[in-house]
Amino acid sequence: MSGGGARAAYQVGFLRALARRFPDFEVPIVTGVSAGAINAALLASREGRFATRIDALAELWRELHPEKVYRIGTWALIGNMLRTGMRLISGGAVKTHRLYSLVDTAPVKQLLEQALGVVDGEIPGIERNLASGALHAVAVTASNYGTGQSITFVQGRGIQTWERAHRRSVECKLRVEHIMASAALPMLFPAVDIGGQWFGDGGIRLTAPLSPAVHLGARRIIAISTRYGRTHAEADRPATDGYPPIAQIAGVLFNAVFLDLFDADALTLERMNRVVKQLPAEARTGLTQVELLLLRPSRDLGQLANEYEAELPRAFRFMTRGLGTRETRSNDLLSLVMFQPDYLARLIELGEADALARMSEIESFLALPAVR
Repeated sequence: MSGGGARAAYQVGFLRALARRFPDFEVPIVTGVSAGAINAALLASREGRFATRIDALAELWRELHPEKVYRIGTWALIGNMLRTGMRLISGGAVKTHRLYSLVDTAPVKQLLEQALGVVDGEIPGIERNLASGALHAVAVTASNYGTGQSITFVQGRGIQTWERAHRRSVECKLRVEHIMASAALPMLFPAVDIGGQWFGDGGIRLTAPLSPAVHLGARRIIAISTRYGRTHAEADRPATDGYPPIAQIAGVLFNAVFLDLFDADALTLERMNRVVKQLPAEARTGLTQVELLLLRPSRDLGQLANEYEAELPRAFRFMTRGLGTRETRSNDLLSLVMFQPDYLARLIELGEADALARMSEIESFLALPAVR
């Protein structure tokens, strides 16, 4: 499951439709990055039937609102901006609190600790699912701000770690800090301390988002993106009139960093599959086919966010409008942090509708013979 902040609610809708069609569906390997890491951790830690676990996940998202994700009081927001601003205009002479982010995410940490059933910092539900055989592995990815590496934290059975250029895996028992770090949108949410090093959003340096699942042994992957696939005509149509505001530039940047690589990796995987198919078995030297079903929204979730902008908390709305969120027709930046109940409910509904529209394709994919 890819990132996208609040847009990860779309993934929940897709999973809910899948659970209704396949209530006992088995998902032995679960991976996620950024906000997708939250869904992955909740799915991996819940016990019982697939349908029961997805119902719990959907209930959590339906109950979300901004106050449960970040502190949005007027003075809290002003304080964060002043601390960062004072450090900037003083050339670093003024020492401030280490929170260099737009908001404080302490509320969502408390929410996740409750939802994940955290005990002494660990997530016992994951260990129980591993012991019962219901789960083989779960992985979430975060970016080490100090070293620039992409680190995939893995908990599983019989795991072989891997290392590639600028990215590697670490076997460990997942904690809520790993999930918070993976979902820490740069500049918007604060970095997270893990073992004395600071980590942020996992999508920053993860050049191959599908690779954790492949390394963990997946041979059939359902990948849920939150990036709308625009037509050529839509892609050529500007989202703003005149010089683009900060909100538009930031939205383009976030999409390029967190979501576009997902599509590029899917194309690479498809090319590799074609190559492997043409090779005789004796010449494959460990290469194998990995079947992929890539699912994405049928609507632009940034454009959809514009319809709910007026319902944001007043202080937060005032600040985001200062960045130009009212000047763009596709509000990708705003959609990342719009944890409004009405917007989230709409995303869940859209995800479910999209899954139902492609259910015959999903059924055919799941009926494919096992890949060797």
